[in-house]
Amino acid sequence: MKKELTANEQEEILSTLEKRFEKNSSRHKNMDWSAVEAKLKANPQKLWSLDEMERTEGEPDVIGYEEKTKEYLFADCSPESPKGRRSVCYDHEALEKRKEHKPANSAINMAAEMGIEILNEEQYRELQKLGKFDTKTSSWILTPPEIRKLGGAIFSDFRYNTVFVYHNGAESYYAARGFRGLLRV
Repeated sequence: MKKELTANEQEEILSTLEKRFEKNSSRHKNMDWSAVEAKLKANPQKLWSLDEMERTEGEPDVIGYEEKTKEYLFADCSPESPKGRRSVCYDHEALEKRKEHKPANSAINMAAEMGIEILNEEQYRELQKLGKFDTKTSSWILTPPEIRKLGGAIFSDFRYNTVFVYHNGAESYYAARGFRGLLRV
């Protein structure tokens, strides 16, 4: 799979991101689009990843800036778990364990293919401070190794004005569960 965009595709994703950035300024107070855009243009492979996030209906947007690393943080800000990333089990090991009714992919595999990270619990909770996400769906989140070693995986959602973290067998998958990604630029 080619992991680069044409000049036209780059302009298209930049335009989409700029419109979303301007429309949702509360997610990134005191940030300037021109600085974000310059960083993106200097890192075209990151544009490809953002385009993949957009293609799978994640609606990526800037949610922060890490002063230490000088990186902008993009996350999926679609109201519900991205449609193009649902019905997946947690990771490759879980996918291999499924004997019947295998899903097409896993959250960890898809994130790696897209060049993004899957949100961890802390990042998911921070994202929920910027809006109400996953009020009807849920999203796999990065599972601690000690839980994964026992066959489990964790996911989160937002109900009753509260972020809930649950567990499931890693090989399970549901039409209303996907995953949210993070990209550092």
